[in-house]
Amino acid sequence: MTHIAVLGAGVVGVTTAWYLRQAGFEVTVIERESAAAMQTSFANGGQISVSHATPWANPATPLKAFKWLMQEDAPLLYRLRADPQQLKWGWQFLQQCSAKHADDNLVQMVHLGLYSRSALQQLRAETGIEYEQQTRGIMHFYTGQAEFEAAIAPTKRMQELGCERYVIDIDTAVSLEPALYPIAHKLVGATYTSEDESGNAHLFSQRLAKLCSDNGVQFLYDTDIVSLNLKSSTNTKKLSSNNPQIDHITIKPNHREIESFSADSYVMALGSYSVQLVKPLGIHLPIFPAKGYSATYQVNPNNPNLAPFVSMIDDEFKLVMSRLDDKLRVAGTAEFNGYNLDLNPTRCQAITRRISQLFPKGILLDSVKYWTGLRPMTPSNVPLIGKAHLGAVTHGSGSTASGSQNQSTTFDNLWLNTGHGTLGWTHSCGSAKAISLLMQGQKPEVDFAFVGI
Repeated sequence: MTHIAVLGAGVVGVTTAWYLRQAGFEVTVIERESAAAMQTSFANGGQISVSHATPWANPATPLKAFKWLMQEDAPLLYRLRADPQQLKWGWQFLQQCSAKHADDNLVQMVHLGLYSRSALQQLRAETGIEYEQQTRGIMHFYTGQAEFEAAIAPTKRMQELGCERYVIDIDTAVSLEPALYPIAHKLVGATYTSEDESGNAHLFSQRLAKLCSDNGVQFLYDTDIVSLNLKSSTNTKKLSSNNPQIDHITIKPNHREIESFSADSYVMALGSYSVQLVKPLGIHLPIFPAKGYSATYQVNPNNPNLAPFVSMIDDEFKLVMSRLDDKLRVAGTAEFNGYNLDLNPTRCQAITRRISQLFPKGILLDSVKYWTGLRPMTPSNVPLIGKAHLGAVTHGSGSTASGSQNQSTTFDNLWLNTGHGTLGWTHSCGSAKAISLLMQGQKPEVDFAFVGI
């Protein structure tokens, strides 16, 4: 039986393990934390949001980002650092901000999102997995006229691509989510996608990991991945021959000496931490961490209906909100500050300030628990799914030609499932199902630009 090692046990890694095991592979998952989904997937926004596919890289973003440079609580904060990786990423991001590139990338995101949402629904039907899910749709609401008008064209574009997102009036919005009634006078419009969902990504990942274990997947927790090592026949200084291979990886189990671990193939699902691990092999991933924040509030037991049940997106403040049983999770913002995981009080307080304006009686503000995690962002927002290859791995609109010279030099047994940015939970099942089919030599039924294929 072919043995696959999945590197990383976030929501992307665990779903990858599930689909590979269902396909009949022997699977081992290696994770430095003590359990699944303890980092980026731990306390995210909880949305399965095909409708949230507008890339961060779009024509409106550069001017907004410039205005936000000195604003500590800005939705997008780019901290200038003497970091060549960050500067290169920023330049690539600006290149993706044209109208054509933004539209091309939106198409990719919607296609993958629809495929992934369907895969999740099928997985749920087959396993009966429960994860505080809500299937009440997702609503984008707007308190600013300019933001609302800017959302109309992307909404129509998503409709053309098969995403059932529609503009609705304020009365319809309030009837769908009565918790909006107290602020109805502040709303200027909304859009609604009935087929989108929400749920607890951490709970889903841990319960799916248990199902994986029950089906024979081995998990090596508390284990650092030190390096990926090429076959000795490959000249590491002249990685120009076709089809280099990984011979083994070096791992360091907790409180033990380093050791070797071998499998037939390897899937890189380490999010932001994928970059440095593959760089010594001559693989350059266009990923930079975007620090996202979340705040989790206890729903007011005296007024539980004044906190939303429908999952919401506040586009003006770049916040998403999901009801998770008796809690409300609010997440968003992006801070480009390297691998720093410190909680910034100003950015935390900005979330609470906004939510107190929207649903002040529906939550207990003093119950808040803040969290931050690193989202693995590509400049285009398009994730990297497929075979690893030498050189700059392609991503997004207009990048295929510039990276195509290295596409023929692919690794025989190293695969990528990383770079999902803010939509890792949304795209996890589709990405995992696709990578499983690709590794079986099959073509997934989704129109998506897989890398290295």
